[in-house]
Amino acid sequence: MTNQSSDPIHHVRTPRAAKALAAATVLVSIALTGCNDHAAQTATRATLVRTTIVQPRDRQAAITLTGEVQARFRADLSFRVSGRVIARTVDVGAHVNEGDVLARLDPAEQQADVDAATAAVASAEAQLRVAKATFERQKALIASGFTTRTVYDQAQEGLRTAEGVLEAAKAQLGTSRDALGYTVLRAEADGVITARNLEVGQVVPAAQPVFSLAQDGERDAVFEVYESVFLGQTDSRRVTLALVSDPSVTATGEVREISPVIDAKSSTIRVKVSIENPPAAMTLGSAVAGTVEVKAQQEITLPWSALMAAGSKPAVWTVDPRTQTASLKPVTVGAYEAGQVLIKAGLEPGERVVIDGGKLLSIGQSVTEVGGRS
Repeated sequence: MTNQSSDPIHHVRTPRAAKALAAATVLVSIALTGCNDHAAQTATRATLVRTTIVQPRDRQAAITLTGEVQARFRADLSFRVSGRVIARTVDVGAHVNEGDVLARLDPAEQQADVDAATAAVASAEAQLRVAKATFERQKALIASGFTTRTVYDQAQEGLRTAEGVLEAAKAQLGTSRDALGYTVLRAEADGVITARNLEVGQVVPAAQPVFSLAQDGERDAVFEVYESVFLGQTDSRRVTLALVSDPSVTATGEVREISPVIDAKSSTIRVKVSIENPPAAMTLGSAVAGTVEVKAQQEITLPWSALMAAGSKPAVWTVDPRTQTASLKPVTVGAYEAGQVLIKAGLEPGERVVIDGGKLLSIGQSVTEVGGRS
């Protein structure tokens, strides 16, 4: 009975299990087939990229720096005597002509010296008249034999002394008058006042600069240049200049002076460029851009999109023309510029480099070049 009771149950469950097993087998087969097809497609699918063939080209480079227009000749003006300022007639930015009055000092002290020197001259002249009269009298007496030689010699010496005293008094008068004139500060040449360091009522010592005068005439463009710029080779000492505020205002210049020392604070070298026929718009203090051409050199240039990284070093993707597979090649970058990078080493002429689509590549991956080989 045991066999009879178990057989019907066995016969009933077997068809259901068989159907379920068959359905599961079919689904698994379909799934595996789909996975295999997807894997096969992934393995054979090539990545679309855009490439270019490396060819060194003669590249004309230029260096552009910003500087300032300055006067070729500048002077610090100061009083030759000390005193209190009683008048100031100009301010920064004023254009002055040679001889124009810039400031005045209180002349009371210098005027007193002139008066004293004038009195000393008058006294010396009176002494000279007396000494001259005495000498003439002794001269007449010695000719008649009514005086001694000693008295005659003393009269002659007194005359010479009086003449010397008068000359000294006149010299002192001249010095005093000069000092009185020094209480008025005048422009030494035509130009523009660029600095002022005095106010009315201020007591200024002699020789302290109170005005800076930029003389009219020749102009320089002054640049603070980093030392590395001098490592390159330029075509000439010619410089193209343009106003920063208005690039249409241009001029040409030539390097006339290079400072022999490096500034300790900025680590730069001062370079002065003489401006030939400066336009009126290139006024003192104007900011100018100076451009100098560098000798043409053969360089490999690539767009920024071509640059990748191999670890911490720059690299580019190259394509093997036989196998059409990608490989990552380290390179040495010479310089970075707007929109492009200059490759110094690592690439050979004729190599094919990926310039677009490199972010999706892996080493050994097949690639398809957009539009065919270029």
